[in-house]
Amino acid sequence: MEFDEVVRRRRMIRRYDPDRPVAPELVDKIVNHGLRAPSAGFAQGWSFLVLTEQADRDLYWAVTTGGKAEEDWRGEWLERIRTAPLVVVCLSNKSVYLDRYAQPDKGWTDRDEARWPVPYWDIDTGFAALLMHLTAVNEGLGSCFIGLPPVTIPDFKEAFGVPEEFSPIGVLTVGYRADDKRSPSLKRGHRPVDDVVHHGRWVASGSPSPTDEG
Repeated sequence: MEFDEVVRRRRMIRRYDPDRPVAPELVDKIVNHGLRAPSAGFAQGWSFLVLTEQADRDLYWAVTTGGKAEEDWRGEWLERIRTAPLVVVCLSNKSVYLDRYAQPDKGWTDRDEARWPVPYWDIDTGFAALLMHLTAVNEGLGSCFIGLPPVTIPDFKEAFGVPEEFSPIGVLTVGYRADDKRSPSLKRGHRPVDDVVHHGRWVASGSPSPTDEG
């Protein structure tokens, strides 16, 4: 598929065909493409928990829904999303970046987190997730990126033996798309390009540009 077509077809898919598993070679391809993402200092401070077995996916949904998290998950939405035969939890590790930039070729020996304008460990892991998401689309699959309710993260880590230094930034669900309703949020439409893209300097939407003569 041409890249332009991949981008055009990209959607967040929330219902999957439960009878069509993702072939192991496709799972490997999706994850390996994620590893091609850029990372600050080539730190690669990410890890991915890949869940393909039904028992593992059931455990994931069990520990990240219900109880105090119930208000974050609507029943119908959860029933649809959990049909995904592949779940990939994307985790970042801040300490890998702090260590990397304390090395001689970087020189921030104090490991001071305040030096970082934004959490690149999370951003880079998000880049990797997007590459996996686009790879799924290119292979004729559907995918959706979702978050974990914060209150469930300790239970998630305990259930899957995730080390303390790793933080889940989100989860990719992947599978062959099934008939589903469109998200009502899409009615909002895309923001106008002029509201979002600014060339040369920031110009408020509707304001005349410096070259306008009236």
